[in-house]
Amino acid sequence: MTEKILMKGNEAMSAAAVKAGCKFYAGYPITPQNEVTQYLSRELPKVGSVFIQAESELAAINMVFGASSTGARAMTSSSSPGISLKQEGISYIAAAELPCVIVNVMRGGPGLGNIMGSQGDYFQATKGGGHGDYRLIVLAPSSVQETYNLTIMAFDLADKYRNPVMILTDGVLAQMAEAIELKEPPSHHNLPRKDWALTGCKGRKPNVIKTLHLYPADALEKVNIMLDRKYKKIEDELQKCEKINCDDADIVVIAYGLPSRIGKSAIKKARLDGIKAGLLRPITLWPFPKKEIQEISKKCKKFLVVEMSNGQMIEDVKLALYENGNEIDISFLGRGGGWYPKPEEVLNKIKEVIGNGKQ
Repeated sequence: MTEKILMKGNEAMSAAAVKAGCKFYAGYPITPQNEVTQYLSRELPKVGSVFIQAESELAAINMVFGASSTGARAMTSSSSPGISLKQEGISYIAAAELPCVIVNVMRGGPGLGNIMGSQGDYFQATKGGGHGDYRLIVLAPSSVQETYNLTIMAFDLADKYRNPVMILTDGVLAQMAEAIELKEPPSHHNLPRKDWALTGCKGRKPNVIKTLHLYPADALEKVNIMLDRKYKKIEDELQKCEKINCDDADIVVIAYGLPSRIGKSAIKKARLDGIKAGLLRPITLWPFPKKEIQEISKKCKKFLVVEMSNGQMIEDVKLALYENGNEIDISFLGRGGGWYPKPEEVLNKIKEVIGNGKQ
């Protein structure tokens, strides 16, 4: 058995990046993700990789653009306001189909807000926070072990689909310490060759990576069509979630990240009280696991969405459940600004919804 080690979420994702073969990291300090830069500044040089503390968030994301264009596994991290500053560069990276990993340790907002955990960046992450039509693959861990596992997966998914991948966590999970196994990454022999990379063109035609498409007149339209096809392929192949006690549930809680852990406690207590409650936890926020939610809705007609925000993921839940005109009750429990639910709050809301119907 692999030895377990006590690590914070920030440290776990950093250790995973090293294990996954990250060759370049650029970042800029911001709470509550500073352990990432601290860890990688120490560990990446030991394995021959590059760490740079950039002069700003804008510089960091553009350095990642350059490193990724050479085929190197590249990563950056920040927290909510810092990720906002990176949005232009993220749009460029997605447009150029460059693989990289972007970590957002969410904190309370809007504005500078506070350094408490939050989920107020869901729209920004899943809808394409910068300009233009593009998508990020978005992964949402709910434990320190899963933070480690999903970070390794993120590098592989980025290379597989030539697309930036975002790890969307929060200040609580990032600062939480749990015992984890530092598992070895899977074999990479099935990943595609990076024949597109800028590695010098001696003996071959030059590669070109650009995001400006002026001529001919329909050049950009063709790029958008091509990207849309790729995004549809990702949607078909990559909807991931965890389901607990959903088969016979009269009400299903839908939550990701920290609230999903709290939701697990709440549905256990609900079952003890005779209420058939289940939980669905999205692991991929984009693509959103609507197929599983729609399948559950064939039997269960009551859903409770729990978020550490004023209500963002609930929009995707509604789109999934109302897509076929179903009669579904969707209730909500959530607040922003660093609030997080207690199991008793979720349990009381479950009882309220079961007793009174749609809220």
